[in-house]
Amino acid sequence: MMFNSFAKGVCAMLLVCSILPVAQAAEQRLPDRGGPEPITLSLQHEAQAALDRAYAWLRAQQHEDGHWSNPNFPALSGLAVWALVRGGDENAEAIERGVEYILRCAHDNGAIFVEATAQRRGGGLSNYNTAICMVALNEVGRSDLVPYVLRAREFIASSQFLSPDSQFHGGMGYDAATDREYTDLSNSYIAFEAMRLTEQAEDFRTEGERADLDWAAALEFVQRVHNHPAFNEETWVSDAESDVGGFVYHPEQTRAGTYTDADGIVRFRSMPGMTYAGMLSYIYAGVDRDDPRVQATVDWAVRHWNLQANNPVSGGDAHHDTSDEREGLFYFYNVLSKGMAAYGQDEFHPEARAPFNWRKELIEKLVSLQRIDPATGHGYWVNEVGRYWESDPVLVTAYAVLALQIALGDAL
Repeated sequence: MMFNSFAKGVCAMLLVCSILPVAQAAEQRLPDRGGPEPITLSLQHEAQAALDRAYAWLRAQQHEDGHWSNPNFPALSGLAVWALVRGGDENAEAIERGVEYILRCAHDNGAIFVEATAQRRGGGLSNYNTAICMVALNEVGRSDLVPYVLRAREFIASSQFLSPDSQFHGGMGYDAATDREYTDLSNSYIAFEAMRLTEQAEDFRTEGERADLDWAAALEFVQRVHNHPAFNEETWVSDAESDVGGFVYHPEQTRAGTYTDADGIVRFRSMPGMTYAGMLSYIYAGVDRDDPRVQATVDWAVRHWNLQANNPVSGGDAHHDTSDEREGLFYFYNVLSKGMAAYGQDEFHPEARAPFNWRKELIEKLVSLQRIDPATGHGYWVNEVGRYWESDPVLVTAYAVLALQIALGDAL
């Protein structure tokens, strides 16, 4: 499938900083986005102040050897580098030391990860770590890093699960080396994003074939986790109004709960975070924004617009501010910002609720959630519900910074 002009524009829009020098990246901010409730100059200043506090906090958390948080998972450092580079960080030393650490985690086959010291189903999370780190290296924009990006692309392309008789066909898992028949939408969208956002590096390949995914297979996988009976024939697909159009985690699991219909069939509830991941994945796979699959996804997102919970286990629009519902909340903000920016519309006018500007509401939410260290004045974010590693303030701060940058329009 050819990568259409809309999808190409999305990639250029989302991360134009990846091909610009750092100083230029800092200038890519938009003025007031307008809308039902305009983004005021005051709010822009508040958001920029929050970002500046976060940049200072991230720099202060870096270890002497260049890593952030946990040296066994270079993706954590990759996210910090990604966030600092996109912010036009003038402290190049932190970025340089972060890059040096990431390169020390690179393998000859292109993977960027640390071998797991204990047996586990996800192995060393090689796909996840490699995808994020290769985007970070690409963001830095140094010519000496291009060979690492190209080898990483080869590794990611070789890790796509392509068994034609499997419902996991076309997706990505944590680690292909574990020989486990497994892929999920979260790993897949991260890999799809990494391959699209680094594809210009292929112009510098001097030998061998261009590395890429089987995008037709990727699209098959994305559609197989779309919770919509018009596009997916899996038995678990729900026809309930609260679910139609959303996405689930993988073809055998949703983390938003299930219900049993009148015929005794177990149906899957749709997940907010995975719905935005699905939206992005469709776009990366070359599906146009006017395609019914994308429109159905956006319709679900607008009908269920909510920044309080990522996992509405109660189903429908009911949210009770439980810990389960706040699991992965900052991952949700991060992928939401990317998905909405990729779709390219700021204002929405749903029938059942007041019009809203997603950028304004997300900026307000993130600014309100930032914590400030009284001793330093630095700012960070953390989720009190620690599942999915969100008790780690480095991970959560990187998620929040990237989301806030996108909501402000840095990447446009």
